[in-house]
Amino acid sequence: MRLHDRINFSPYFNGWFFGIVFTLIIAGLISTYSRPLTSGHLKDWSDEVTTNDLLVRILQTENHYFYHGTEESWPYSLSDLAFAFFTNVKPTDIRTFLGRELPGYSIFDTEIVVAGEGTDFTTLPIESAPPMEVLLKEREIAEEKLQTEENETTPIAPGKRPVLTYHTHSWESFMPLLKGVTEPVNAVSSSEKVNVVGVGKMLADALNQKGIGTEHDTTNMTEKLFENNLDYYDSYTLSRKIVQEAMATNSDLNFLIDIHRDASERKITTKVINGKSYAKIFFVVGKEHKNYEQNLQVAMDLDKKLKEKYPGISRGVLKKGKNEGNGVYNQDLSDRALLVEFGGVENEWSELQNSVEAFADIFSEYYLEAEAVNGTP
Repeated sequence: MRLHDRINFSPYFNGWFFGIVFTLIIAGLISTYSRPLTSGHLKDWSDEVTTNDLLVRILQTENHYFYHGTEESWPYSLSDLAFAFFTNVKPTDIRTFLGRELPGYSIFDTEIVVAGEGTDFTTLPIESAPPMEVLLKEREIAEEKLQTEENETTPIAPGKRPVLTYHTHSWESFMPLLKGVTEPVNAVSSSEKVNVVGVGKMLADALNQKGIGTEHDTTNMTEKLFENNLDYYDSYTLSRKIVQEAMATNSDLNFLIDIHRDASERKITTKVINGKSYAKIFFVVGKEHKNYEQNLQVAMDLDKKLKEKYPGISRGVLKKGKNEGNGVYNQDLSDRALLVEFGGVENEWSELQNSVEAFADIFSEYYLEAEAVNGTP
């Protein structure tokens, strides 16, 4: 047989080899990473691109006139977007490398929009979920730690009342004010003297004294949950009804402030400014509704004012989805809805008072500035 009559298997071998390699790659991507096929992943991926940027880019492909002055404005790379889409890995975010390796870490998707002093992914707010039997148990109050006078009524400023302070987790209390409590999960009480309802009362008083009409809801959420055979995870459903009822009776309400406290340790939630100790403040914005950007802007504006006047008091602004919590926090009811964490489980009452005064100070400035510009904030 002549040499040129011999069958050459090289093309067949190369085709088989590369076909097998390609098949293994595709199978590996599908079997090890199925999240790109979910709507949640598509939403996370698309959140990287703003609507305005995308619209401008589309117009540029049809009319080159739109390129003038925007040559460097497109912040996205097609290769970067494709890489993030197919792998869900962002080189700038270490969480995306570990999400599938550490148990439970894959659902941790809180975004730090504005980082305050000492804020990173290791110092984010901790939300404890005590069972109903813990919530219902009353604890002895450390009366000697209280530094407030009894005042049963909140003096509401005359005129319109645009602000509502309320408490989805009204039981959240502070360990220094409860005798014998050493674990954060047990720092709960129905007494307004030692829980966040007392903090809300201080804030409502402070704002009313500054001429900003403020209503304060003091609903005992533990009692309401128990009466309705609900549990901790129904808290926001219950507080939503409370807020809606308040808005139905007061058309002026547009600032909705849900006051909480963090379960983090003292060194994370405390700041000394000019020799005065403050409970640090954190803003949380839910992103699981279409108009959350307006609430986010309000939180960022207040955060900026806090940092300018009280450096270090703000822990920053967080954006949370449904994987990290409720995801909405009733903030779809108004474009000026806030969830504010005042201090942590180990803060003293005097530190909370100082922080309430600071927040009322900058909030009144923000409110009056908005009123001057828009006629109504």
